[in-house]
Amino acid sequence: MTLPVAMSGSDVIGQAKTGTGKTLGFGLPLLERVTVPADVEAGRAAPEDLTDAPQALVVVPTRELCTQVTNDLLTAGKVRNVRVTAIYGGRAYEPQVEALKKGVDVVVGTPGRLLDLAGQRKLDLKHIKSLVLDEADEMLDLGFLPDVEKIIDMLPARRQTMLFSATMPGAVIGLARRYMRQPTHIRATAPDDEGATVANIAQFIYRAHSMDKPEMIARILQAEGRGLAMIFCRTKRTAADIAEQLQRRGFASGAVHGDLGQGAREQALRAFRNGKVDVLVCTDVAARGIDVEGVTHVINYQSPEDEKTYLHRVGRTGRAGASGTAITFVDWDDIPRWQLINKALELGFSDPVETYSTSPHFFEDLKIPAGTKGVLPRSERTRAGLDAEELEDLGETGGRGGRGGRGGRGGRPDSRSDARSESRSEERERPARTPRRRRRTRGGTALDQASGTTSTAPATEAASPAPAADALAASEPEATRTPRRRRRTRSGAAQEPAVAAAAPVTVTPEAVVETVEAVVEPAVVEPAEAEKPRRRRTRKSAETAPVAEATPVTEAPQTEEAPAAPVRR
Repeated sequence: MTLPVAMSGSDVIGQAKTGTGKTLGFGLPLLERVTVPADVEAGRAAPEDLTDAPQALVVVPTRELCTQVTNDLLTAGKVRNVRVTAIYGGRAYEPQVEALKKGVDVVVGTPGRLLDLAGQRKLDLKHIKSLVLDEADEMLDLGFLPDVEKIIDMLPARRQTMLFSATMPGAVIGLARRYMRQPTHIRATAPDDEGATVANIAQFIYRAHSMDKPEMIARILQAEGRGLAMIFCRTKRTAADIAEQLQRRGFASGAVHGDLGQGAREQALRAFRNGKVDVLVCTDVAARGIDVEGVTHVINYQSPEDEKTYLHRVGRTGRAGASGTAITFVDWDDIPRWQLINKALELGFSDPVETYSTSPHFFEDLKIPAGTKGVLPRSERTRAGLDAEELEDLGETGGRGGRGGRGGRGGRPDSRSDARSESRSEERERPARTPRRRRRTRGGTALDQASGTTSTAPATEAASPAPAADALAASEPEATRTPRRRRRTRSGAAQEPAVAAAAPVTVTPEAVVETVEAVVEPAVVEPAEAEKPRRRRTRKSAETAPVAEATPVTEAPQTEEAPAAPVRR
């Protein structure tokens, strides 16, 4: 329905359910409208129509969808040799800029990186003939509307605009009215498919307890006829935790969420497509447009936020006419949210049945063999696992690294963090730096460390007289000087430090006097104050003190007392 309208150059609004081929609905007209050297050779175009600037632009909301659309367009345009390049964040700038310099016909990208390169004048948008907004409702939900409007303002006024999505909220219609000219709204549904979801998807809704959900998932993954499975979680932390639990239970699982670096995300998706991993635990970043052949089960570990999210999650199975199974776990707290989703989609599951991992109807509905436990038997662990897939070095530019999440980064860090880690490793390998020595002083006067003598600069304050031992120590070289002895305390607990081995030094009294005169300014000091020893009281003297004889007092001869002088007050 879309191909003849889009080939004529008219603006198109395409709406269809997930898994019905929207990518080729806009991709084939896009590839036919670009001018390539084969058209010049066949006489369908003039040589001056050829250009190395991009002629078509596809804007998508997520990186995973960007790589998938790029691969589909490369496959479809292989015969005409159409050059298609993916421009999205998380990768190094240099390879993308080099690809744009070499020449490109179709650019597929996310809004942020497209706007960044266009602002740097690395991306020329003046020759765009066709613009496609894929999954436009998701771009509005993610807050990309201002970026999309800036990109549209850079494009030529005369162009073809196509807008595709599975759901069309009011904001998307408003966007179409502003930037599209008399668009044709095409809504494709099968005659016998009246519901919002694809008819060949079996849906099961269970009211489950959060502590029993991992056990239930482990048993679902051992159901009969189970191929690849996708498990959707509401938060990044939950997705990482479930993937780790399934690995411990013996399943080959991988994770895709926002806390992973782009290299680790693409590694998990490649392993999932190649069959090395058969369980992919992800957030809603993988709920849009991801097309993997052989997905038979989709499990909503937590209730989705709204009906649109539910449709896109469930749409990962039952694609291109295949059949699939969708299971949704609803917590007791999420019952009101689920009832709104059920009412909007008219599913008929307003009151989910309470279910546990041992419930008989749980085994019967999902065709789980009787006696199945929550651990995969070793004989059935035949998948290679996530580590068998190579982790590609993308030169990531984001602040998040790899497999370990926000804290531990197991993947490839970005170039700036890589430089920081290299500088840290250099610091670790560098020998330890000699600590700076403290400046020694004597009586407030700085000491020259090289010669061990005092500096000639006058002191700001008068120095107190130093004893002869200190002056002698100051005159000695620093390498041979005996360390200063500590004073013993009253209790005798503190011991004197061991004296370092030093070469014997012969000191004469004349040298001591000369050193004292050189170090200390002459000052008048009372001998009693300078040499007065400190009296120490021992236990023996304290005990004998009261018994000691009194000193005899000699009485002076009595004389006549003089009259006392009057006291004035």
